[in-house]
Parts: sequence; C-alpha cells; structure tokens
Amino acid sequence: MKAALSLATLLYLAPAALAANFTLVKQYAGQDFFNDWDFTDNFDNTTNGDINYVPQSTQPQLAYIDSNQRAIIKVDNTSVVAYPNKRNSIRINSKDFYEAGTVWVFDAVHLPYGCAVWPSFWTKGADWPRQGEIDIVEGINTQTSNQMALHTFNGCNAASGTNQKGKVGTTNCNDTTGAGCTVTETTDNSYGASFASAGGGVWAAQFDATGIYIWFWNRASVPTSITTATDSIDISQWGAPSAAYPSSSCDIGKFFGAQQMVIDITLCGDWAGVPSLYQPVCGGDGAADGCYRNSVINAGSPNFDNAYFEINYIKAFGVNSSVITNFAGAVGSSTSNSPSGGSSGSGGAQTTSAGGSTQTGSGDGSGAFKLNLSGGAIWGVLGAGVLALLSGLML
Repeated sequence: MKAALSLATLLYLAPAALAANFTLVKQYAGQDFFNDWDFTDNFDNTTNGDINYVPQSTQPQLAYIDSNQRAIIKVDNTSVVAYPNKRNSIRINSKDFYEAGTVWVFDAVHLPYGCAVWPSFWTKGADWPRQGEIDIVEGINTQTSNQMALHTFNGCNAASGTNQKGKVGTTNCNDTTGAGCTVTETTDNSYGASFASAGGGVWAAQFDATGIYIWFWNRASVPTSITTATDSIDISQWGAPSAAYPSSSCDIGKFFGAQQMVIDITLCGDWAGVPSLYQPVCGGDGAADGCYRNSVINAGSPNFDNAYFEINYIKAFGVNSSVITNFAGAVGSSTSNSPSGGSSGSGGAQTTSAGGSTQTGSGDGSGAFKLNLSGGAIWGVLGAGVLALLSGLML
C-alpha cells in the first residue's frame, strides 16, 4: 500500500529534491587560488593563539603555489622566535559570501598538525556569532580525527537520532557557552599524519535551508561524482554524511546568514593550548603558558615542519549563480538571516533558490525561481514540473 505524504512534508522535502544537482559558481585552484581572498594582518584576536597573521605580500614563503599547482598555507618554521614574541602564520578570508543553497568541496593532500598546531577550514557569517559558523575541518596537536561543529547564538541544537556517520559530542551550538555542537569523524585517516600518508582526502559541506551537512572521504574512497565534477555536481548518491544538522532542531534561516570561507592556522590558544589537552600529548610543565613556552618560541623546526595546508582546490557549487554575495567588508547587499528576521541589505530584488535566500545587489530578479523561506514555511509558486513531482510522490 502506498503511503500518502502530507503537503507540508512534501514542501519540506522539496529543497533537497530540487537541489541534487548544483552548478559550479566559483573555483579556487592553481595559480589563481589566492586571487579572491583577503589576508589578515593582525595578531590572533579571536582564539588567543600565539601567532601573528601576516599578509602574503610580506611573507610570501608562507602562502604560495607549489610546483604541483597546489596552494601551500603554513606556519613559519624557519625563524627563531624569542620570548615574548609570537610566531608568524596565515589567515585568509574569502572575498565572497555564500548564501544557503551552496555546496563547498575542499580537496587537500596535507593538513597542518603537531604540538600547539590548530588549523581550520571554516565558514562564518558577517555578523558573528549571530549569523553562525560552520567548522568543516578542525583539529589540534596530535589529534587523529577531524572535528566538525556549528557555532551560533543561543537556541540552535544538534538533532538527536540523525542519520550520520560521525560521533556526536556536545549538542548545544551556542558559542557563548562552550565548543558548539560537535561531531567527531569516524572514517579513517581524516586528520594528522595518517591523513597525509593516505594521500589526503575530500570534504563536502552543504549549506541549505533544510540543514547543514558535512561529508568526508579519504583519498581511496572519493566518489566519482566529485572526481569528475567540472561544471556541476550531483550529491544524490553520497549517502549519510559524517555530520548532519537538520533544520528541525536549528532554524537555519534564523541562525545562519551568508557564509564567508576562512582558512587559518593558529598556535596554542583557547583549545590547543589548554594545559589539560596539551600536556598529556606534548609535554611541558602544565602551566597556563606551557604550550607557548614549550612549542612556540625558539626554533621553528622540527616543531612546525608539518604545520601546513597543501590544497588541490576548493570549489563552490550553487543551486544558481546568485548564491554568491560580495559584502565588501561589511554586511552589504545580502539578507542577514538575523534573529529579528530582518534584512541588513539594501537595494536589489530578493530572489531565492530552492536552497535558500539571496538578495542581489542590483536588478529586479525577473525570471528567477522565487520563494520566501521564513520561519520554516515555504511560500511561492512552484513550476509545473515541480508540481508533477510532488503529485507523483503523493500517489
């Protein structure tokens, strides 16, 4: 007997059904990799790491394209750092922000690791933490498994009983009270020396109105839908993700705005430098500044010889080309998805794909597939093909 699905259920499932295929909207690779990033020129004032972020123009040996056309992003491992100075490192922020309806694919052959080392590939809203943070790749010290997480303001939680492969850690995503809602990868070779020795791997993260989902494959198991993806990508056969954050327990439209990609490597700080986490695996005297004194100062080698990213590419796919927004350093022409539900943008028509909302900077958005995703409801006019799909599912 065929079970009838309610219209509400079908509408809830519609974004996922419509968005199995995504079109390439941006690629970061080869000699052009660094073109569309801004380099931070400041000390680490977000996680209290013992580093200074420096621009590529002054420290080109820390951010460059190697002979294999891979992007290298690293900690300075050649300088002798005297107490109480900090060591140089890199943080880059994408010039573009990406609306809901985006899938990012991150392919790397090496991740930074070692005592005191804390690397991340993550995304954040322009108004942090009110517009959310997605940690796709993150680890510390000699950790052997990648950790994924969401960070938001209060009210977003990880759902229980979700179909995911990773191991659930903390479930409260509130950034002001802890580590966010975390999931630890259970697939082999997701971090550290084993990741490098296995030839690296690939992550994909879907940022959608229906939820946020992160997949990982080590090099031997990367699906052909990724290795052959050029102008588009099909996510329908990827199976259960490593981490799943469905909107049923975290209203994506409320807690997440357009996301900016970030790649950085800090040292010690609020996670890697915590004495109870650092000393058991890296030594030192257990003092509050033990990580800094034991690892950061003095010679940089061999301590930081493995503290580098080696990246094949990053690709961003979208349900349409309007998932990209350029904030020009501020909350500009995109819907903020702020807690009040208001828009911080100005000018331009709001056009929404099946994946989420975007507000373009100019133009009237005519010809766009328009929906308004607000408070979990979907309003608008669905095309004849979509109605046929929904009708078929109801039979």
